[in-house]
Amino acid sequence: MSHINASVTGAWLEGHAPGDRRFLKIGDVPLEDGQTLKDVTIAYQSWGELNPKKDNAILVNHAMTGWSDVPGWWPSMVGPGLPFDTDKYYVVCPNVIGGCQGSTGPSSLAPDGKRYGSRFPSLTIRDMVRAEIQFSDLLGIDKYRLAVGPSLGGMRSLEWAVQLPHRIGAICTIGSSAVATGDQIGTWSIELRAIKTDPYFNNGDFYEQERGPVAGMGIARRIAHLTYRTEAEMDVRFGRELQGDDTGRYAVESYLDHQAEKLAHRFDANTYIALTEAMISHDIGRDRGGVAKALESIAVPVVVVSIDTDRLFPGRLQAEIADFAPLAAPLATISSPFGHDGFLVEVESVGNVIRQALKLAE
Repeated sequence: MSHINASVTGAWLEGHAPGDRRFLKIGDVPLEDGQTLKDVTIAYQSWGELNPKKDNAILVNHAMTGWSDVPGWWPSMVGPGLPFDTDKYYVVCPNVIGGCQGSTGPSSLAPDGKRYGSRFPSLTIRDMVRAEIQFSDLLGIDKYRLAVGPSLGGMRSLEWAVQLPHRIGAICTIGSSAVATGDQIGTWSIELRAIKTDPYFNNGDFYEQERGPVAGMGIARRIAHLTYRTEAEMDVRFGRELQGDDTGRYAVESYLDHQAEKLAHRFDANTYIALTEAMISHDIGRDRGGVAKALESIAVPVVVVSIDTDRLFPGRLQAEIADFAPLAAPLATISSPFGHDGFLVEVESVGNVIRQALKLAE
């Protein structure tokens, strides 16, 4: 296969240095829509040691544009004495199927030796969890002490609690929800439109081109980043009063350009679509009698974290989980000026909640 350059995709591709990532072949993964994803590879990283009883494992479910390197995107959380204490726990973070950075996704080589591109199947949150189950089986982990994740990761943690209570001690879902809302779907659909209308998108088959839909993904990222932060923060950082004149307000454009450029170096446009569409389809109550009934069926402790300024996942969505899950702890609300991204920034507050969740899991 021809080399794919950075003008096409930022996905981790065959031949690149893997860093600390390891790769596990988990076989074929049957999907909700009846298709089967063949010969799946999961890229993952781990910290600490699995004890002889294999009962000290923690599953970290990353957010949409996260990846397996938890210390890289969630600083001060993993290590000796930290919330994910590697002196006590075996911490593992697998990249989702449909992702990039090494797990089987749209930029991967299909069994016929060509990149999936437009042929990559549609995924749901439950498909991602099915792959995580197969991954865990091969690692020899029958039960996690805790499954924890923010945003998309929180959706997957919640699915573990509903579907596999016998395989987790507790879950912690952060800035997430039980079902995608109309407001979220509206925003996400515009992001996807930005990618799909890029002249270099070519219906998702752009890997053999000289250029890919990097510009479209950049627009999507700019839109998304505004939903991740807050109006108040943007005005404090780029408002007229701070700058002393009107010109400073436009510095926000350079800031958003920077966010788009960073993502282009480590992400793939088709992955952006696949994972966003999975979030759009998220509904914990689908085929389970509705959201309330599904949440009421959860038989493990649930710790729900809300960020008080989150405009993408407003607090009422976390309150719904805490209200209906029978063993839910009181809703933990983190105060932050940084909106949805508060889970990345307020590591001390979030870390304290995770420590509490681990105690509930004992």
